[in-house]
Amino acid sequence: MVAGALGEGDSYGGYREQLVGELRRKGIRDLAVLRAVGLVPRHLFVPESVRHRAYEDSALPIAGGQTISQPFVQARYLELAALTGHEKVLEVGTGSGYQTALLALMTSMVFSVERVQGLARGAKASLDAAGIRNVSVMVGDGTLGWRPYAPYDAILVSAASPVVPQPLVEQLSDRGRLILPLGDLGSQVLTVVEKREGILQMRSLGDVRFVPLLGQFGFEPEGPA
Repeated sequence: MVAGALGEGDSYGGYREQLVGELRRKGIRDLAVLRAVGLVPRHLFVPESVRHRAYEDSALPIAGGQTISQPFVQARYLELAALTGHEKVLEVGTGSGYQTALLALMTSMVFSVERVQGLARGAKASLDAAGIRNVSVMVGDGTLGWRPYAPYDAILVSAASPVVPQPLVEQLSDRGRLILPLGDLGSQVLTVVEKREGILQMRSLGDVRFVPLLGQFGFEPEGPA
């Protein structure tokens, strides 16, 4: 899964422990999630200009006018996925690659799709620097999923969609979970979609605010990626 001792050999270990403690206080209970946060070097996934803030529980700017999400939000996502360590996971929206790295420590294989080539390239470099090996990153339309490796035990969508993209439903395994923010550009609801013998069961878990999911089954892109 990883090369060497992930998270060792840098001076940020104490800051990661503080972040883990803060996530505990805010209600994160999944031990696998907390372990991953304590191991993954988040400072490798943010620009050097904000590296001193890497272990704050806050969103931070990254390349291309995008952000790396607040650690609590990402930890909540991972907790909702209820991973046991053996799943194959599809991530839609690689972004900085930090959530991808967390997933890599919690499951057997992660397939991540990012529509912006520069972000995908940066995420791959950060994942390599962190020693993450059980991840594949593809540049493409995430609303179409990554069909050759389907079905997936869990699908995590890191952007807001007006509907549940049908290709992702088709690529979700039976008894699998799809997590996404569902709604319009102004506000969305964090939603868990579970497939049971072809029937979708949906749970709404509160209001959230995410950037739009662009693509054929999401919001229409305004221009080239």
